[in-house]
Amino acid sequence: MDETIKQNYIKAGKISAEVLEYGKLLIKKGNSLLETTELIEKKIFELGGKPAFPIQISCNEIAAHFCPEEDDKTIFEEQVISLDLGVHVDGAIGDNAYTIDLSGKYINLVKAAQKALEESLKIINVGTELREIGRVINATIKSYGYNPVRNLSGHGLDLYNIHTKPTIPNIDNGDKTKLSKGMAFAVEPFATTGSGVVQESGLATVFMLEHKKPVRSPITREVLKEIEGYEGLPFAKRWLTIKFGAKANFALRELTQLGMIHQFPPLVEVNKGIVTQAEHSILIDDEGEVIVLTKM
Repeated sequence: MDETIKQNYIKAGKISAEVLEYGKLLIKKGNSLLETTELIEKKIFELGGKPAFPIQISCNEIAAHFCPEEDDKTIFEEQVISLDLGVHVDGAIGDNAYTIDLSGKYINLVKAAQKALEESLKIINVGTELREIGRVINATIKSYGYNPVRNLSGHGLDLYNIHTKPTIPNIDNGDKTKLSKGMAFAVEPFATTGSGVVQESGLATVFMLEHKKPVRSPITREVLKEIEGYEGLPFAKRWLTIKFGAKANFALRELTQLGMIHQFPPLVEVNKGIVTQAEHSILIDDEGEVIVLTKM
């Protein structure tokens, strides 16, 4: 791995960790979800990074992919709230997450995901099989009396690519693929009071450009130019509606119909179980050193 790229991963991880700590302080009863999201986004830029994906603040049974629109009125109450954020520096990504229990009822559920992350980090090294990471995560979460979310996983972190190989399972899925030098990836345990399966539910507010095609509409071309500036990374509908107003909705509809963008609807636990999350990003450098990029 080029030394400049390595240092960019390290910088992205450092910024991501610092912003996560900042975000934790904002998640308090009575605060606005939208304002909190915007303040966290602003902090990323202030520290010299860019969002690798829209800030996700998911409540209770929502596990991932919730991002507020510009008219969102949600106020933090007695919810279980997961904050998931990523930062990139010239495409090198640091991704981390943490859950805060404002209800006081799910402290052990928060601990289950966090402890699963901590235990999994202990075995990460060159040659570790992916299934072993999943086995540790599963066993740790089960020891608290909860279930891992089986159809969510950690993921590789390539340049300008937030979800690539390797897939880091949250259960022993039998994958004997081994970690190797030069890999960057995120380990991301999810624990739940439910059955351990999530499904898409509701309207998407997070999108990603997947394919480029000729576009006839001047409105859509204008919005598409802005989307191309995100360099293939996921983006929030809110970012576009703030700048383009109703034009953004028109353009997103057309780009969806053309098969150019991918939608990410919220992922919700099928039995409405409460979900918690913990995440760190890791880089194994060319010498085999394991660097936890997002650890303060």
